[in-house]
Amino acid sequence: MSVIPENSAICLMGPTASGKTDLAVELVQALPCDIISVDSALVYRGMDIGTAKPGADVLKVAPHRLIDICDPTESYSAARFREDALREMEEIFAKGRIPLLVGGTMLYYRALQYGLSKLPEADPVVRARLEAEAATVGREQMHQRLMQIDPVAGARIHPNDPQRVQRALEVFELTGQTLTALQNRNGEQVLPYNLIKLVRAPKDRAVLHQRIAKRFRQMLELGFEDEVKGLLTRADITPDLPSMRSVGYRQMLEYLAGNCSYEQMVERGIIATRQLAKRQLTWLRSEQDVHWLDDEKGKLCAQVLKYFKVSPHR
Repeated sequence: MSVIPENSAICLMGPTASGKTDLAVELVQALPCDIISVDSALVYRGMDIGTAKPGADVLKVAPHRLIDICDPTESYSAARFREDALREMEEIFAKGRIPLLVGGTMLYYRALQYGLSKLPEADPVVRARLEAEAATVGREQMHQRLMQIDPVAGARIHPNDPQRVQRALEVFELTGQTLTALQNRNGEQVLPYNLIKLVRAPKDRAVLHQRIAKRFRQMLELGFEDEVKGLLTRADITPDLPSMRSVGYRQMLEYLAGNCSYEQMVERGIIATRQLAKRQLTWLRSEQDVHWLDDEKGKLCAQVLKYFKVSPHR
């Protein structure tokens, strides 16, 4: 690639805690890029520490679009992200700059690139039956059923996310087709831009695990517990909200409810984050036309500039 093609956006993807934000800030200082966040948790206001949201100092240097756009009581969907991202990309292109999409919510990238297939409306009878079955056999068993029917969806949907597990099972029962198959259908929503996909991920998984543990403990030192306590002072903030099911928040809520010790909360939070990273990596390995950056080959920003064969400029 000799230059960044016209109407191209850069996607900087990778598992959680891989250092995407740090690299994105460097790229913004080296290339005429504006950042669009691709993160299902950063959209929520007041959820700053537990989501590792960029601080004011970072945002001053590298503003992020699509963060702090929702109240924690709201539900934010892939469909809404696609609509928001396309609007922001159009504005950035209109300024003669390059959209830099940064984050680890892989479903959002998929929705942006391929659009969203029309899924069947919820069926109250099927949904009630699945909920009754879940109450009888448990979440793990329902997730195992999904893994057998649709391994791709099962890999990205956590067992502790019963609503999404049951929705995937419901779609299969109603259509006879998996959620993944329906979502992968390329409908009329064709992306009018080219996506250049870069991935930052340590080759050694042990390195990523160390980063995850270190970051989770840093969140605790920064006041993660107090952040969640503050959210819970609101009567409309409940544990079943999509925002509160985010990794880290779910485990902290369990601790604050007295269902586990502090040490157990820390351990579970780190393990849940590792599991999230594993699902993200599984998804990334299935992506087409992806360029994997190599931490062992020196500075990543320099690697990106060399890949594009462009000189840094503003």
